[in-house]
Amino acid sequence: MSSPGYSLDDVLAAFVIDRGSPIPLWFQVAQHLEQAIADGALPQGALLDNEIVMAERLGVSRPTMRRAMERLVDQGLIVRRRGIGTRVVQPKVRRPLELTSLHDDLSSSGQAPATEVLRFETVGAGADIAARLRVEEGDPVVLVERLRSAGELPIARMTNWLPSHVVSFDESALATTGLYELLRRAGVHLHSATQTVGARTATTAEAKQLGESRGAAVLTMERETLDEKGTTVEFASHVYAASRYSFEINLVSP
Repeated sequence: MSSPGYSLDDVLAAFVIDRGSPIPLWFQVAQHLEQAIADGALPQGALLDNEIVMAERLGVSRPTMRRAMERLVDQGLIVRRRGIGTRVVQPKVRRPLELTSLHDDLSSSGQAPATEVLRFETVGAGADIAARLRVEEGDPVVLVERLRSAGELPIARMTNWLPSHVVSFDESALATTGLYELLRRAGVHLHSATQTVGARTATTAEAKQLGESRGAAVLTMERETLDEKGTTVEFASHVYAASRYSFEINLVSP
């Protein structure tokens, strides 16, 4: 497919590998292609070469290329169809990136956030959490469980796992400050996140903690957060009282 200003050759030729950078090669590739999509150099509908060809042209390994493409798929920027190939779905909407915690959101809206820390301990990563955080199974990770309220009304039960090396705060800090703010203070530069939102009925324990009736609807959210080096610094699994909380998503026409 062609369009004004579009040239896959130009996009690939413009990529410069920085092998001395601490940023993984797959993340460098992904960022370059994300920027090309955002700038319109790779417009909606643009057909990309297969992973083997692109890896050769960019001078990276096939696993590196595959990881970069998986990130673009996860972000909804490209789709793969057998017999058709890989195409750009839509340009990425670019806006100043600001990952916020529920504590930040409540504070900015004039509500008084309150936090009860239910659990704060270092544990060995199980298989699922190790895969989420991209660490080895059994590696130390910090498990944090909190109940967040606005005023006297509980809103969310939040469970977070973090690689132990990014945690320099203690349990008492979490009672008064949002997790992301604490990470930023520790020098962690949050870059991007992949978030999945769902819905289901509350378990008996969740309903009790959230002050809801048995079987009430709850919203669920899972989020994997990366720093500027492409390293996963958090996996979150939250449950929200649907009667008191909703997610707002702004949609922009292409």
